[in-house]
Amino acid sequence: MNNQWNKIIYKIWSPFYDQFFNSGAFLKARKKLFEDVKLHEGSKVLFVGVGTGADLEFIDPEKIEITAIDFSPDMLAKAQSRFQNRGIKFMEMDAQNLVVGSLILSVVPDSDKTLREMIRVTKKSGELLLFDKFSPKNGELSIGKKLLRPIISWLGTDIGLSFEKTIQPYINLIQITSDEPVLFGEMYRKIKVQKR
Repeated sequence: MNNQWNKIIYKIWSPFYDQFFNSGAFLKARKKLFEDVKLHEGSKVLFVGVGTGADLEFIDPEKIEITAIDFSPDMLAKAQSRFQNRGIKFMEMDAQNLVVGSLILSVVPDSDKTLREMIRVTKKSGELLLFDKFSPKNGELSIGKKLLRPIISWLGTDIGLSFEKTIQPYINLIQITSDEPVLFGEMYRKIKVQKR
């Protein structure tokens, strides 16, 4: 399976996909999937591989933000036509050739989870481009930075994030192609990563 082949297959499937996969046992399973879902006003929901939009029937988009993505333009067109004027954002999307993370890893609550997702959505041989502040490569923060870190963290950013520790769990999935200081000595770095 590859995405080019899948686009052909789902172009063929799109006119009658719902007759098979949104009826009978599949419909019952879809209902079960969403039976416990409770969303509060302002929630954001991402449907990955939304297909013809079969699952969208189970989420009321009235007071929430829904984004629905799929790599098949034909399946996505079917979903869009079914849910016109419902406030749902539809996007054709596939793995990316280049994923850019600019000043993001040091400000999110879970840099590991964020980096993992960035790597996941990067195509094989695709590139991840990072610009952020990281602790020195040797891992040692100066005494001043150690004292300032809690205060600066309270302001919404982490000056002690170790890129080396953050990337370590993914080292078999990627190759670091460049890592260079770009601002304030070695504090801010430009790092290029290629997915294997």
